[in-house]
Amino acid sequence: MTTASPAQTRTLLKNISWQTFKAMLTDMGNERNSRLAYDNGIVEIITPLMSHENSNRLIEGLILVLCEEFNLEVKTTGSLTLIRDDLEKGAEPDSSYYIQNEFLVREKENIDLNQDPPPDLVLEVDYSKPKIDKLSLYAAMGIPEFWRYNGTKLRIYLLTGNQYTEVEQSPTFAPVMVRDIPRFLQESQKIGQLAAKKAFRAWVKQQIS
Repeated sequence: MTTASPAQTRTLLKNISWQTFKAMLTDMGNERNSRLAYDNGIVEIITPLMSHENSNRLIEGLILVLCEEFNLEVKTTGSLTLIRDDLEKGAEPDSSYYIQNEFLVREKENIDLNQDPPPDLVLEVDYSKPKIDKLSLYAAMGIPEFWRYNGTKLRIYLLTGNQYTEVEQSPTFAPVMVRDIPRFLQESQKIGQLAAKKAFRAWVKQQIS
């Protein structure tokens, strides 16, 4: 079954074994535009279109501004393939970041979640409703912070225990109200991406001064 939105297409495959999913990842290789997720025998294949990728890249640029202004080192790992063989769960977020645990993976070319920590923050751009419950999936993988942008609103989820709680502020970048990020994405369509990034940096400085 395939569904489409102006920003992405989603294809759902059912009754797929964990071994078949891993074989799919190998066969499809790394040079692809699509992103895969696996949970409970279901594979979801997401193919981002331009508006999806534009939002993803813009938000990443603003996350890097935040890291700079908070003097936090960061390792960007993009659509890192997150695999947990013990859980038989897998995902490829739109973007992922090591911040608190950056020093543990700084020199690593390959990350293995069987021995390495998961990313500290993952971002999903969901213009259409996911078929796999990403809140449950990323919580099981132990991702501390999950951001979800739906084209208009940015939601921030913090892992408490074994489930996510939606919060008003990112603990990584408090007291900045990062949920205001969408207005800078919208502003970029009027004044340009670099100008919006500059405005965002000034806004962040104001909030933390």
